[in-house]
Amino acid sequence: MAQRGGSAVLPDNPFQDPALLPPRPGPESAALDAYNPFESGAPPPPYQAPAAAPQPPRRASPTEPRNYGSYGTQVPGRGARPPREGLGEQAEAPALALPPSQASAAAATAELLKRQEELNRKAEELDRRERELQNAALGGTATRLNNWPPLPAFCPVKPCFYQDIPVEIPADFQKTVSTMYYLWMASTIALFLNFLSSLAWFCVEPSSGSGFGLSILWALLYTPCSFVCWYRPMYKAFRSDSSFNFFVFFFVFFAQNVMYVLQAIGIPNWGFSGWILSLIALQKNTAVAVMMILVSLSFTGVAVLGIIMLKKIHSLYRRTGASFQKAQEEFAAGVFSNQAVRNAAANAAAGAATNAFRAP
Repeated sequence: MAQRGGSAVLPDNPFQDPALLPPRPGPESAALDAYNPFESGAPPPPYQAPAAAPQPPRRASPTEPRNYGSYGTQVPGRGARPPREGLGEQAEAPALALPPSQASAAAATAELLKRQEELNRKAEELDRRERELQNAALGGTATRLNNWPPLPAFCPVKPCFYQDIPVEIPADFQKTVSTMYYLWMASTIALFLNFLSSLAWFCVEPSSGSGFGLSILWALLYTPCSFVCWYRPMYKAFRSDSSFNFFVFFFVFFAQNVMYVLQAIGIPNWGFSGWILSLIALQKNTAVAVMMILVSLSFTGVAVLGIIMLKKIHSLYRRTGASFQKAQEEFAAGVFSNQAVRNAAANAAAGAATNAFRAP
């Protein structure tokens, strides 16, 4: 063991922890060794704390997991920056926010998913319509139950017609057929209002009983007959491009437009509360006259729309290449394909032949 300056120093050992070695002598230890408390007048040297030994850098063990987390998850002292004080949750907000490019990409993805769902719904609807059309072409009746008029289930009377404009009518003519359907509904409502105004006029003028009775007849007669006589032929004409149904529609709907004009005119005792009867009622009762004027406006609007639609459908008919000869062929084919007509013709021919053989 070596002696240096009155203090023992262990030999240097490279395998020993430097933190466990005693401090090396320095100026402070030399001054302390030279101090003699028995000498008078010599003040003790000032006390100085020994310098702390430098801490060696800590090396991570190979088996210790390393932390590759974000800024907020790293542990201070292991290469991570300590969190700033006073910011709280706001310091972590930038780490959670998405960049503008990623946000726009997420929005575009959500929009594409939404459009894909809409396209899937439209594809399912088209498949359903195609199946219904195929069943109708093959004569299937399982999916083509009558749905018009829409009556409740408890009603003993069942629907008489099958009507589905988006399924049966081509896309180019769906708007025209829908407009004609609304025209029929408007004329029905106008006839009902005409019945109410005729009743009010009958209460003011008892001598107008015939007009009130005719208003009831027109409401009960025109509502079903107009649907069967001109709306259904028009519907079937656009559904199957039938020239015969087009001719039936033009003939009946022209007469219907004439009746619309007569309804708007309002001849007394004809059962129509038109303009003439409204002006007469204006001299006797203002409230009844106002009601009749509203009905007259309804009749006028229906008449104008009916004339416009008649011209429009006629122009569509001329562009389809239909003709009167084609209508005659369709009529003949429809008559001879009817089983009842063929049975009647066969019975008539058989009776004629029997009478011919019995004749002397």
